[in-house]
Amino acid sequence: MKLLYVFVSVSSESRGQITVTQPGAVSSAVGGTVSIKCRTSQNVHVYNNNQLLAWYQQKDGGVPKLLIYYASTRYSGIPARFTGSGSNSDFTLTISGVQVEDAAVYYCQSYHSFHYPNNQDVFTQVKMSIMLLQLQFFLIA
Repeated sequence: MKLLYVFVSVSSESRGQITVTQPGAVSSAVGGTVSIKCRTSQNVHVYNNNQLLAWYQQKDGGVPKLLIYYASTRYSGIPARFTGSGSNSDFTLTISGVQVEDAAVYYCQSYHSFHYPNNQDVFTQVKMSIMLLQLQFFLIA
């Protein structure tokens, strides 16, 4: 059985005051379910009852790909096994039926514009984010 290990590192930009706390690591068997937590030190911004919190996936140093916006809305073309949940300052990205191709870096981002990020400006959005959470999947044979 292959195990999928998730290693977590947290970074914050100096101009921001939102910070993130995370567990050190979680693991899941391939085909299992993994939940990635994102907790902020203060409530994220809200627009029209939408929590301005996004999740991204970055593979092999490529451009980050938007998975979830408004905390729980899947971006176009994202498989249903990716689900986002949470509100205020406590959020979760859940991957059900974890696949080998899910090995990636995952980012949680609080954003402040009233439109959701898109894949054209995602790199800039991530670089400018107030808080940035990196989660690295490693597949262990």
